[in-house]
Amino acid sequence: MDLSLTDKVAIVTGGSKGIGFQTALHLVREGAKMTICARGQENLETAAAKIKEETGGSVIPIQADVRKAEDCQMVVEETIKQFGRLDILINNAGTSSAKSFEEVDLDTWAEDMDLKLYGAINFSKSAVPYMKEVGKGSIINITAVIGKTPPGSSLPTSVSRAAGLGLTKAMSKDLGKYSIRVNAVCIGLIKSDQIQKRWQRTAGHLTWEEYSKDPKHAIPLGRIGETEEAANVITYLASDAASYVTGTAINVDGGRGAAL
Repeated sequence: MDLSLTDKVAIVTGGSKGIGFQTALHLVREGAKMTICARGQENLETAAAKIKEETGGSVIPIQADVRKAEDCQMVVEETIKQFGRLDILINNAGTSSAKSFEEVDLDTWAEDMDLKLYGAINFSKSAVPYMKEVGKGSIINITAVIGKTPPGSSLPTSVSRAAGLGLTKAMSKDLGKYSIRVNAVCIGLIKSDQIQKRWQRTAGHLTWEEYSKDPKHAIPLGRIGETEEAANVITYLASDAASYVTGTAINVDGGRGAAL
């Protein structure tokens, strides 16, 4: 399948590790030019070097904090300066924070919303005018399956992810007239840094394969997913192959979630 990504320009937030890194790598493999951003400069430089070495493509690393609107604007403007256009935005920056309602203080609520919800808002606000100049675009908000069906003790993450789903649907309605598509990818258990740390902390006596296939995870496909598998779906949604897909949220969770 021709994804028609040659010379498209993309930004991936949280692009130095995990799903963000793999998504950036996939997009550059398909011919896109890339900006990755994150808060850690050393990790960004390492990620950019790996992508360039493997693909020979164009990628620039920019240190930024998505919680700061001025940083988001700076990354977008630098991308335009380097590449001349912007076609794709992957709002991926975020961490997992899961406690019971009574355990979460107001500062933690604010920090989580700033990172996961307002980060996506800030970057999208900065990106949309340039996508309108191109005449189309694709924005993908990386959320989590628990945003659809929040379990107990999943706060504040499940709430900020649910807000991201609402943001995705509303944006898709408003931006469709500009041929800007807005979708969400809802992540389940994927072999990210966070999941690997959980494995080492709680079940270090097991091999990764044993931990991945542990029935307690209740994954119908029988294992924890790989970052490449999430990146495949994100890359498809970013591409022209998904030109009639907008306002939807796709689960990448091996069937574990309770909602479609």
